[in-house]
Amino acid sequence: MTGRGTVEARRARAAEPQDATAPRPSGARERTASDRDPHPMIENLHGFPDHRPRVTDAALALALFGCSLPGSLITLPGSDPVVDWWPGVVLTGVACSALLWRRRRPRVTTAVAVVCATAVSALGYLLTVLLLGPLMVALYSLAARTGRRTANTYAFCAVALLVSAAFLAGPAGEPLILKLFGPAAWLLLPTALGTMTRLRRAYLEAVRARAEDAERTREEEARHRVTAERMRIARDLHDVVAHHLLLANIQAGAVGRMLPERPAEAGKLAVELAGTTSSALRELKSTVGLLRHHADRTADPDKPVEPTPGLAHLPELAGSFRHAGLTVVLVTEGTARPLSAGADLTAYRIVQEALTNVTKHAGVDTAEVRLAYRADALVVSVVNGGGACLDSPSPDGGYGLIGMRERARSAGGRIRTGHLPQGGYEVVVELPYCPREAAA
Repeated sequence: MTGRGTVEARRARAAEPQDATAPRPSGARERTASDRDPHPMIENLHGFPDHRPRVTDAALALALFGCSLPGSLITLPGSDPVVDWWPGVVLTGVACSALLWRRRRPRVTTAVAVVCATAVSALGYLLTVLLLGPLMVALYSLAARTGRRTANTYAFCAVALLVSAAFLAGPAGEPLILKLFGPAAWLLLPTALGTMTRLRRAYLEAVRARAEDAERTREEEARHRVTAERMRIARDLHDVVAHHLLLANIQAGAVGRMLPERPAEAGKLAVELAGTTSSALRELKSTVGLLRHHADRTADPDKPVEPTPGLAHLPELAGSFRHAGLTVVLVTEGTARPLSAGADLTAYRIVQEALTNVTKHAGVDTAEVRLAYRADALVVSVVNGGGACLDSPSPDGGYGLIGMRERARSAGGRIRTGHLPQGGYEVVVELPYCPREAAA
């Protein structure tokens, strides 16, 4: 009934429909007949020692006890037994009984086995593997469950006791090599095998721990990257909204004031307001599209990515503030050098945020943006001619300077802000041409 049920269950599993659209890991291949699951009986035999340790130990003890009777009757060729068989069988039976506790108390089990084996040797029996079997198993268990020093100490003490007893009360005519090297070889071999088993188990445990740690590290790194990406997109949205909506607000207010008396100029400002809002919509679309591109892994990889603003767009940025009553002067020092995409966008956003703060808080009509190309870094400074501080807090609070500092750090640079001795306020950011070298 068991075999028939197993065959029917296997046929039922084979008849189940397979999902052809299910993803297959990279490097996977079709399972052949040699890769199929082994027979259930073989699986049960492999897992039996781990699931039934008491039954396994009892069976092992009975098997070793069955070998004690022929082991106690073995003598040297041409010599008769000088000792009865039953003392050796009794002592070996005691050692076999101690094996039932070899997993929980390996030291006590080994000590009992050593005492019994020494008594067998002192009675004059010929020490063979049949009589030393319980001690060999006890030494293997001790080496597999304790440290190397403990296992070696027990093993060498057992060898010394057995060799001494064999020399004092061993069979007459036994060769010296059997008395000396026989017990040593039979006892050191299981000790070495048990040590290898323990080391292999520790190695597999270390590999598993490293794999779990690597998996946990990958998850933390993924979460960190997601958080950093969200912060970057939040900064972009803040810069776009703060800049364009401020200009739109100023232009809308000017249109409202000019409309009754100067409708022609109000119409021009309305056209400029439409351009400002269109530019804001374009940048918001670009930022949100970049977020969607990162979130949607099934997007077309050949689809071109919309260009991001950079230092090349500074003249357009400076012109956009003219309608808000702020004249921006651009000054370039040194030979222009290309920046990385991240540093280029960072410089543009910092200038945009600084000029927006000048328009909101400083109450001046001029500002200067200076680009100084040095040997190892680009220094960008934004200076207003006087008035309030660039980072004067707004009634609802703001994150302008915080965002600028985060941008500068993300590009491997640094930023400083402060009042000028002659009046006014400045924002100075230093961006390296190569962020990795600067970070190092």
